Amino acid sequence: MISGDNLQRIIDAMSDGVYITDGNGITLTVNKAYERITGIPRQALTGLHMSEVVQRGYISRSVTLEVLKEQGPVTLTQTIGEDHQILVSGTPMFDREGRIEYVLTTVRDVTELLQAKRAEEQLEQILHVREHYSGEQEHEPFIISRATQQCYDLAKRVAPTGAKILIQGETGTGKTLLARTIHEYSSVAKGPFIELNCAAMPESLLEAELFGYVPGAFTGASQKGKTGLLEAANNGTLFLDEIGDLPLSLQAKLLKVIAENRFIPVGGTQFKRTNFRLISATHHDLHQLVAQQRFREDLLYRLRVVPLELPPLRERAEEIEALLEHYLHHFNCKYEFDCRWQREVIERLQRYAWPGNIRELINLTERLVVTAEQSLITIAQLPTELGVNESYGRPGLSLKDQVERLEQRLIEQAMAMYGTTRQAATALGIDQSTLVKKQKRWLSQRSSH
Repeated sequence: MISGDNLQRIIDAMSDGVYITDGNGITLTVNKAYERITGIPRQALTGLHMSEVVQRGYISRSVTLEVLKEQGPVTLTQTIGEDHQILVSGTPMFDREGRIEYVLTTVRDVTELLQAKRAEEQLEQILHVREHYSGEQEHEPFIISRATQQCYDLAKRVAPTGAKILIQGETGTGKTLLARTIHEYSSVAKGPFIELNCAAMPESLLEAELFGYVPGAFTGASQKGKTGLLEAANNGTLFLDEIGDLPLSLQAKLLKVIAENRFIPVGGTQFKRTNFRLISATHHDLHQLVAQQRFREDLLYRLRVVPLELPPLRERAEEIEALLEHYLHHFNCKYEFDCRWQREVIERLQRYAWPGNIRELINLTERLVVTAEQSLITIAQLPTELGVNESYGRPGLSLKDQVERLEQRLIEQAMAMYGTTRQAATALGIDQSTLVKKQKRWLSQRSSH
């Protein structure tokens, strides 16, 4: 037999954490590695029942209690503190009568492993993008998921041609970024990229901006005149964002420019020639605007030689984590902070519908960074108007899925409040075995993802 002191010396020599309880779930001892991994001293745990360890907030759930209930080995993950994750394996040791005499639990810190895995996945995603779209870029890097891959593949194929492209998608989905990408892979990549938001100014100023004007063309005009964007975009790309908001009178003039590659500046009498690659974008349904006589049908077909559709961010869930990490790093550098995401925050934001798309994600990230009181950004800091603390009710989910999400949330709350599956099940009015089976299924689903 090994004496108690010698046993402690042996387990203290192990690199993995060790936690030992008796057959009733009372803590007998832990080793030094467990203290190091969890930050919890042996003295604080010795003599405590495992349900008390959970209730005091030392760990999120107890593998020992699961072993005692299952009468067999159990492996699960625990959360220590706010975001520290450990892999815990509990093994029962039986006496001669077949009763559990001890439960031996081994603990391994997987926080860094999980972070490294996520970083590796993100790196692979970015490298995948660079492999498809190599080349130097001065603007923000873009991240592509399966949902946007087809769109970018088509953009790459048509970029070297002079075909006119119409990009359609909700506000904030990255239409300008896609337009810049097309320009960079086009035959006029060395020329200028000129951008104009057609919804940003009144009609009179919009015409002067596009066509330019001659000296003294109107009251307040510069005595030197002004070069219009049609001329500035010569041998380059003209990107007309929100083309659906272009006034009808200017639509007719733009159609003539497209047909003839020439225009007359405001107040002028002589044509100027221009040759540019035209890319347009809108969040409107232009066919609907045509039906409402707010957009010229002949112009629509001129602009829409190659239509590209950018899906909303809610349909591009694979991109959300990488985008959050990218813009968190961006704002950390900008404001000289060292914020990081709590894992649960990322998971909740992946379930959010993002009506403002990527633009909303960028603004939210900056807001959370500049208002953070500590480096770890937690669920508690998310603004209530996002509604992300409600994981059910997400558009597109079936009734069955929404009910399951609500059920999972209620069980998580009960476990946090009562600490043990038995007490949580009693409070919820269900059998303990039912609760445990549901937890195992959800854990299995998360592991498979």
